[in-house]
Amino acid sequence: MTSLDEQLVSGAEILDADLSGRDLRAQLAAVLDQPRTFRRCNFAEADLSKAWLVGATFDNCRADGATFTAAQLDEAMWSGGSAAKASFTRADLADAQFVGVDLANTRWTGSMVAGVQFTGCRMVGARLDEVRGIGCRFARCNLMLASLAGLSLRGQTLDGLRLDDAVLAGADLRDTVWVDSRLRGAELRAAEFAGADLRGADLGEFPLPDAYRLAGAVISADQAAAMLAQVGLVVDE
Repeated sequence: MTSLDEQLVSGAEILDADLSGRDLRAQLAAVLDQPRTFRRCNFAEADLSKAWLVGATFDNCRADGATFTAAQLDEAMWSGGSAAKASFTRADLADAQFVGVDLANTRWTGSMVAGVQFTGCRMVGARLDEVRGIGCRFARCNLMLASLAGLSLRGQTLDGLRLDDAVLAGADLRDTVWVDSRLRGAELRAAEFAGADLRGADLGEFPLPDAYRLAGAVISADQAAAMLAQVGLVVDE
């Protein structure tokens, strides 16, 4: 067993390690008293399926294309770095935090995301449909082309989200407050907006025939005028 393997098994802090392409399931299967810490490590294309990583710290690590399927990542802290195209399917991520991480084209189907916080993350094309748990939060994230179908964000303030062409079909967006966010071209079929305040959202050229999808939401006079202008009506203020 190499010294690096010994460190992985022992739970020692790992610095600047190249673990790309490796099968790490055996080394990360043990339940340790102290959470693991990884700094500036390369996990690209590595297999961390079912790994025990509760409370782990990933500081400026690269995990592009890595597999975290069914991993235990509750309360894990991810800061900086990238995990683009990684799979978090069926992983437990309750109360985990992702800050400034590139999570483009990641897959989260079946994962437990109760209390997960994404802040300042690039999540273009991420698939968060069919996740489990409530209380998942996003702040200042780029979610263009992402799928949040069926996700509950009820009652949250949605600040700085870019959801251009995202899929929000069936999402629970009741009582949300939108601040400096974009919904241009988003798929809103069967989404719930009762009590939502959309005055701080950029709706783009929202098709008037689809306005019923926003039933129960509050929009501004300018937003309403932009919709009516599509059929040649002018709002007299």
